[in-house]
Amino acid sequence: MGSNNSTLSKIPNVDELMQETGFTPAHIVRLYDRFKALDKDQKGHLSPQDFGSIKELAMNPIGDRIIGAFFSPGQEAVDFHSFVRILAHFRPLDKNRPRDPNTPEPINSRTSKLRFAFQLYDQDKDGKISRAELLQVLRTMLEMQVTEEQLESIADRTIQEADLDGDSAISFDEFRKSLEKVNIDHKMSIRFLR
Repeated sequence: MGSNNSTLSKIPNVDELMQETGFTPAHIVRLYDRFKALDKDQKGHLSPQDFGSIKELAMNPIGDRIIGAFFSPGQEAVDFHSFVRILAHFRPLDKNRPRDPNTPEPINSRTSKLRFAFQLYDQDKDGKISRAELLQVLRTMLEMQVTEEQLESIADRTIQEADLDGDSAISFDEFRKSLEKVNIDHKMSIRFLR
């Protein structure tokens, strides 16, 4: 425990970070150690290249998009606090934690998880997933498993089913409605510590 307290004392505003993200002190220490391990040059921040050493991301067909989600447009570095805030999207929802209606929605809420997933598709950040954007993700994820004709059919059918306003694209609200029956908390959760 003394080691945890020593590590926590090195992190500015750690109490606010824990409150905002819902991570426990043990989680924060583990994430801090992981951040330090990724920051091989000890710059105090991570670049997109630093994330390349994460085996699971390197093997993920949309790993580049996931890495990109850590960085705002034009930004090439992410500090520890930003790193933790992004990872908080993947923290399982604590159903026993009372929700204060006067506080912002938790980072790991269903809506926040869906917004995070939506941005992986909406590459031009226009608030819509176009057919071209959907096809790009499908090509990346399915690669050689299906023909181009099948990919186009999947994209067209997906847009047809999700597009409620007839604009041939999927808005965030349409994306959210199309995934109403999906257990997004289970699909977008990483068990950081037990």
